[in-house]
Amino acid sequence: MSRKQIVLGAYFPGVNHDTVWSDPASGSHIDFASYEQWARIAERGKLDLLFLAEGLRIRTRGEEFFDQDVVGRPDTFTVLASLAAVTRDIGLAGTINSTFNEPFELARKFATLDVLSGGRAAWNVVTSSDAPTGENFRRGGYLGHHQRYERAGETLAAVRALWDSWGSDAVVADPESGRFLRDGHVGDFAVRGHQFDIHGRFTVPRSPQGHPVILQAGESPAGRDFAAAGADAIFSRYQQFDQARAFYDDVKARVATAGRDPREVRILPSAAVVLGDTDAEARERHALIHDRQVDPWTAIVLAEMVWNRDLSGVDPDGPVPDVEPTPEAPTWIRGRAPLTQDAHATAKAWRDIAEAGGLSLRETVKQVFDRAVFVGTPEHVADEIDRYVQADACDGFILGSHVSPSGLDEVVDRVVPLLQERGAFRTDYEGGTLRENLGLASPSRFGEPRHEVAS
Repeated sequence: MSRKQIVLGAYFPGVNHDTVWSDPASGSHIDFASYEQWARIAERGKLDLLFLAEGLRIRTRGEEFFDQDVVGRPDTFTVLASLAAVTRDIGLAGTINSTFNEPFELARKFATLDVLSGGRAAWNVVTSSDAPTGENFRRGGYLGHHQRYERAGETLAAVRALWDSWGSDAVVADPESGRFLRDGHVGDFAVRGHQFDIHGRFTVPRSPQGHPVILQAGESPAGRDFAAAGADAIFSRYQQFDQARAFYDDVKARVATAGRDPREVRILPSAAVVLGDTDAEARERHALIHDRQVDPWTAIVLAEMVWNRDLSGVDPDGPVPDVEPTPEAPTWIRGRAPLTQDAHATAKAWRDIAEAGGLSLRETVKQVFDRAVFVGTPEHVADEIDRYVQADACDGFILGSHVSPSGLDEVVDRVVPLLQERGAFRTDYEGGTLRENLGLASPSRFGEPRHEVAS
């Protein structure tokens, strides 16, 4: 019986609490040379895709800029288009917001990236209910939770309709039925719904993979349903085995309920790797890295994202705050997605963790925000990655590192070869497009139907 093939991606995290920007090995987070080095390392390891996050606003704490964010966040499309020119096979995934972008612009930009890269583009569809981010776009306008998923669903359907308007049969009439694509013109589209009423003519030919690959990272029930209905791959934050398996089973069931084949959707948690020549060395190295990731001030700021209030007077080496969160108050940390759906339940969970382990606030934050899922020797890490995938806890991982751009080197050089030896990961790219390398079906099997009218 052949082994299930592992999907591996790599994300460039930018500056946040997952990175150690002060590490001498960490380079610039806006210099193209850093992106290029990172991309070349990932492609050398035959990874499936590169993954860029999105930042539409410099984060603030209260009325002050959040000091880790002042390096800026370059435009995703510009970076990915540049990387298309210095890579050949690896996928190029960009996180782009559906709340603040129009379907025609999204369809055109991703189709262009897909054409220029030879079929390697992917769109990580995200929504935003963040009013401060909306200030960058339209008088501070934003959408509530239900509306933003309604808009996301209509946006994705509209974008797919535009991509399909350049189908291979766009101007071919069916003599038996007398039916043809709207007016018989390449690129014609019409989309009507609660969010959009648009019609026109699309300007970019159909790309090598038909539709760019769609990723999504829905966490709420509405987000999971949205991902199950339309995504090719789902980015998950569930990293511990039991949680990952539960998420996998839940989303795959939702995919089936949506009338799709669960085998056609990839579940990809984020993960970080810390290696050592021995398990003890890896654990010691992880402790040092994690201590630098969550320094005392970072612990306070991360707690403030749950409590939604100023905690600067709290001792990070003291107990978890006994005051209650204030989720109804004006947002204290702005420009970043909320950490939780239920602040009161999360605060209680933190207190339970602290009490059970006799932990301070900082120690609790370190435990909650430990992104290093795999810590140990290369052999141990390879075993664990393979175990997760073969046991259907996930289909692979999106890998990050505490330093950029060189943090992937160790994984590519020491872990990937072990996965290749056991036949669980490719030794070379086999497909011509990202969709083919991920083993995904042609979009014609589940994409939006082309609009036809009677003659």
